Amino acid sequence: VQLQASGGGLAQPGGSLRLSCAASGLIGSITLMGWYRQAPGKQRELVATITSGGGSDYADPVKGRFTISRDNAKNTWYLQMDSLKPEDTAVYFCHAVHWLVGYWGQGTQVTVSS
Repeated sequence: VQLQASGGGLAQPGGSLRLSCAASGLIGSITLMGWYRQAPGKQRELVATITSGGGSDYADPVKGRFTISRDNAKNTWYLQMDSLKPEDTAVYFCHAVHWLVGYWGQGTQVTVSS
């Protein structure tokens, strides 16, 4: 099983970025897809999750600014990040739960700076 994250980069405050995560090597649908982030010197924290049925949940700091979505047919999910703030700077990791087993992507750097 492999999760391949992409889409990170540099954005200005107030800007937008879109992250993607593609899963391969899986049989059947993924139960839960999500995004986590880890800033320098801090613990990894949950950003957003989405279930196979489309139900989503967000961490308070990103509510109203980030949107998680998924394409079940492609085993791919996305994180649309709008109104970015410098405190959103972190390495973003995608995560999936499949048959009760958790899998991590390699991480993609997001830097928000003017």
